[in-house]
Amino acid sequence: MNEATIQLPRQMSTLAPEVDQMYYFIFWVSVAFFVAIIGVALYCLVRYRASKNPHATPPGHHDVLELFWTFAPLLLLIPMFHYGFQGFVHAMIAPAHAIEMRVTGKQWAWDFYYPGDVEPSPGEFVVPVHKPVKMVMGSRDVLHSFFIPEFRVKRDLVPGMYSSVWFEATEITSHFDAATKKVVANQQDGHLDLFCAEYCGTSHSKMLGKVHIVSEADYKAFIDSKDAQPAECDQDPKGAACKQKIVAVGEDLFKKNACNTCHTTDGSRLVGPTFKGVFGRSEQFEDGTTVTVDENYIRQSILQPQAKVVKTYTTAVMPPFVMKDWKIDALIEYIKTIK
Repeated sequence: MNEATIQLPRQMSTLAPEVDQMYYFIFWVSVAFFVAIIGVALYCLVRYRASKNPHATPPGHHDVLELFWTFAPLLLLIPMFHYGFQGFVHAMIAPAHAIEMRVTGKQWAWDFYYPGDVEPSPGEFVVPVHKPVKMVMGSRDVLHSFFIPEFRVKRDLVPGMYSSVWFEATEITSHFDAATKKVVANQQDGHLDLFCAEYCGTSHSKMLGKVHIVSEADYKAFIDSKDAQPAECDQDPKGAACKQKIVAVGEDLFKKNACNTCHTTDGSRLVGPTFKGVFGRSEQFEDGTTVTVDENYIRQSILQPQAKVVKTYTTAVMPPFVMKDWKIDALIEYIKTIK
């Protein structure tokens, strides 16, 4: 494993060494030129200071010198362009056998779609080690930017079009826990961070995700189990253990889908209405109608959030969410508990 340096995070993909090699080449060339130019400037400052040269002398004209400093940089710029473009093409064209996954950026969260998925998995991204993964990316609303520093990959997500990037992880950071059916980091903060690099003064800086690198066996176990209902509900769908687990799943979905970036649970106001005491509350809409918040209203608000807009919240544009019925039920049960 290549550890982090003062300038760069640790290398955790097959692309990282190539990117770092080019980065350090350009960096040290820049340092050398900086030292040389500043050195010449300081020499001239001392050598031609006013006390030694009280009368200015017009500079002469040297054709050979001017041609040299005009064309000599090409000896560096041409190799820089060649190897830089070669690395760019390598990073853009995924291997033919790469696993294809999709990611959608939205205000302000990431949705991941694994092979064959219709329903997104929000917030946390699981990839197998030593397997090339191609990301096909799109945006639902504004410009986003998919950035994993340790992989040395960054690519913009532009509304109305698809972009792509690929990587191959080289080190395991997490494992699949069969008991909880969750992927867990091997140590505290052992996962990688996924950023949206469009820091334009909005909530892009809060649009974070977790990247877990697991073994092939753990990846297969995760794919097989990620959509299953809690085991407690298979045994007794109406039991206390099932309800408790469903509420916990709902709370987890609330965080993973980044609901907390727009809705609070303590009564304070953000982009959207607070969830504190929302169940059973009377809400007034922009068209003048009112409704008592129940299961049907919450379900519609998840699937069709713009169908009924709560008064004074017209600037909020909530994206629609796609999830299985039992997960919608879990989210509703969690919202009921926020008193």
